[in-house]
Amino acid sequence: MTLFKRQAEEALATVTLVPDAASVPGEAARYLRDSNLPATLRIGDDPRLAAMPWDTTAIDVSKGPSGGGDLNALSHAFGAIAETGTLAMVSGAANPTTLNFLPDNHLVVVAAGDLTGSFEDLLERLRGHYGKEKMPRTLNLITGPSRSADIEQTLILGAHGPRKLHVIVVEG
Repeated sequence: MTLFKRQAEEALATVTLVPDAASVPGEAARYLRDSNLPATLRIGDDPRLAAMPWDTTAIDVSKGPSGGGDLNALSHAFGAIAETGTLAMVSGAANPTTLNFLPDNHLVVVAAGDLTGSFEDLLERLRGHYGKEKMPRTLNLITGPSRSADIEQTLILGAHGPRKLHVIVVEG
């Protein structure tokens, strides 16, 4: 966990640990408030996110893929890679790929038990979960917020996706 946090923060993400899944809505609300962002989130149909007590916050939660007009999104990662601080996002109705790229601010939940040491470990876990012949349509690997330095070697955040990435690691 320490290595993942250090690597993710070095890639300009923020990382917070919460004790259990029921704490995720409160942490999301705190992050949005402290970042001076509206209390809105777009989420997919992930049953883990649906089971969280969103009604204990003032967050307006909407479900489904982003059409490009959402400022904030929250997704659940399949896993994460400690050595690079990278999140592994699989596509599907539970976590639409549009949530990874279209909103300006992306909050991602990952279970501490889903952290792996290396990319190879993550791929082995992915194959074990889906089976040798049946992989998800898309696997997006996200390391920090979107950025580019293509123009005059000046770093621009949000060039091809979210400007901010906040990772919520669930310990329990």
